[in-house]
Amino acid sequence: MRSDGPSARSVLRVVLIVAVSVLTLYLIWVLRKPLTWIVIAGFIAIAVAPPIHFLEQRMKRRGPSIALVYLGLILVPVLVAAVLVPPIVTEANRLVDKVPEYAADLREFATNNSTLRSLEQDYDITGRLEEQAGKLPEKLGGAAGVLSDIGLGVVNSLFAFITILILSVFMVGSGRRWIDAAIGSRPSSHQPILRRAAGDISRAVGGYCAGALGQATVAGITSFIVLSILGVPYAAALALIIALLDLVPLVGATLGAIVVGVVTLFNDFPTDTIVWAAWSVIYQQVENTVIQPRIQSRTVNVQPIVVLIAVLFGSTLFGVLGALLAIPFAAAIQISLREYRNYRRAVRMDDITGDAPPSPLVPPPGAAGPDAAPA
Repeated sequence: MRSDGPSARSVLRVVLIVAVSVLTLYLIWVLRKPLTWIVIAGFIAIAVAPPIHFLEQRMKRRGPSIALVYLGLILVPVLVAAVLVPPIVTEANRLVDKVPEYAADLREFATNNSTLRSLEQDYDITGRLEEQAGKLPEKLGGAAGVLSDIGLGVVNSLFAFITILILSVFMVGSGRRWIDAAIGSRPSSHQPILRRAAGDISRAVGGYCAGALGQATVAGITSFIVLSILGVPYAAALALIIALLDLVPLVGATLGAIVVGVVTLFNDFPTDTIVWAAWSVIYQQVENTVIQPRIQSRTVNVQPIVVLIAVLFGSTLFGVLGALLAIPFAAAIQISLREYRNYRRAVRMDDITGDAPPSPLVPPPGAAGPDAAPA
């Protein structure tokens, strides 16, 4: 007698699939931090591959080339800190010393204004501000706990940075062998497609990194020139902030312009602020319409709507770092989908014609030499 319901074996298979899926998602959630480190390390390994290859061609040795590139990569945050930290410390100390003077100036201004004088008599606003300003230097001593937490965060970030660098070094040294082994394990008809996709992804990520660094460098240098002409203090530090924020897609350049615009308010207002605002608007238009499209069209070639969605998703999941990785990651997905569509199209054509070549995308014998297949 035939049963109308599913068999026990089918039910068991469904239960096992659901259980394995839930367990996999749980493990991904638990291991999200090391998995994120691995993704970042892979991104770094792909990004540093072109300069390593460039040095290897001239030095004829891969080990020293890798060491030089990673030494430069380690020195970058050190140089950034050396440029940014001294001005921040100097200005913070100056602000603390000037706060009582600013409070006294505010009281004098309120006394000379009839409306503010009435509010002052009712609520003693400036008196309370002066009282809090006088206590500010004493309150700085209670910041030891906050500084301790910041120091712990710096130590944890340093550990993560070193771990990611070590992972990326292993990927640079052995990544090619791992990729070749993974591709070699697939059927021969899939291997040319996978090799081409891997090469395109590597070139897209490397080209995007080089283009983004070039774009940020141009933004930093031009900003330094404008700020130096205006006589804004700490022009080098402010230009470095512009360059770093320019690496963030979509909103980075605007945020950098706003930060520097606030600084110009205290230098020569309103002349410096007006000049800086006009320069920022003009430069961002040039960057958005000329510089950035050229970089993306030659490297990642991702549609603007895809860029926006990728940046939104990446920033929501991983913050600023996710926004930085969003565009090359979207390019990798786009390349993978394109190659998969090409493969399925070739398979359908073979089904229609009845042919079954060893590889759908390998040229027929005599059409090209043995070196025609992509590396």
